[in-house]
Amino acid sequence: MAKTTCHVPVIDLSATDDEVAKALDHAFTEMGFAVLVGHGIPTCVIAAAREAVVKYFEQPLDQKLPDRITRDNYRGYIPLGFFSPNSAGQSADHYEGYKLHLEVDASDPICATCDLYGPNKWPAGQPAMRDAILNYWRACDDLTARLLALLAGILNIDAPRLLDSFEQSLTNMTLLHYPPQDANESGLGIHAHKDTDALTLLAPDPVGGLLIRPRDRSEWIEIDAPTDSVIVNIGDLLELWSGGYFVSTPHKVINRSGRARFSFPYFAVPRFDTVVSPLVPACAGFNRAEVPVGDVSREVWRTNWPDTTPGTQGYDLGTLSD
Repeated sequence: MAKTTCHVPVIDLSATDDEVAKALDHAFTEMGFAVLVGHGIPTCVIAAAREAVVKYFEQPLDQKLPDRITRDNYRGYIPLGFFSPNSAGQSADHYEGYKLHLEVDASDPICATCDLYGPNKWPAGQPAMRDAILNYWRACDDLTARLLALLAGILNIDAPRLLDSFEQSLTNMTLLHYPPQDANESGLGIHAHKDTDALTLLAPDPVGGLLIRPRDRSEWIEIDAPTDSVIVNIGDLLELWSGGYFVSTPHKVINRSGRARFSFPYFAVPRFDTVVSPLVPACAGFNRAEVPVGDVSREVWRTNWPDTTPGTQGYDLGTLSD
């Protein structure tokens, strides 16, 4: 079957703030995704992060299993096909991963306040991985801060009002390896979903496989992005903050390239005690309940386990029917 390729708006962040804001406004109200160039993250930083991800997943399984995630610590190795898509009747996602959260020392008082915080697990056999990933993480923090300030300007709200919510945030990353899928396989690398964060940043893998479904399209279309770019998309929390002005767009991954696919998305999530509700008058027809960030984050992570189902809190956990 021929692929339909999606040319999402390409935005040069080296342009003036006014030019960038205008382009972001168009991209995030129409498609919810944009491809960023001139983003300021050095090529060597992205390359080092990718090299660390590839090197980690190339290890034998018995070297990865000791760092496996546990129910009481959602950090570390995620075996291939382990997580369900939070929806009965769907196949497990076809990836293996490594989960990382904001690096917080166990002695930090916030750990006693909220159990979602704490130190990461770092693989003993991959000493360079920590530095490579944290260097990339810090660069993503800087890029996110600039994007949030620009989006605050678009919404005509004070930037500190948005940025202060990301002090001691629940921002996290998932390092991912998608083995090639046979053309006849029905499963997905990652099931159809919308992100439950504020913003997602992704350095594209040249093998492709990221598909989105913009609101004016019925079919899934594949994103085509230069390898030195960064893909950014709106998550549900920023859609809610904007009263539906910005669009959180469904997406999924299918890897039928015949090659291994590696990615390391960065998910910008506010502090645990943030309650997200519209900061501007909601668009016509947009009516969603406020979201307590800590409670929703805990429920999303809890229900990733294969033997759990979502509770009755009524939170949108992101999973969609394909």
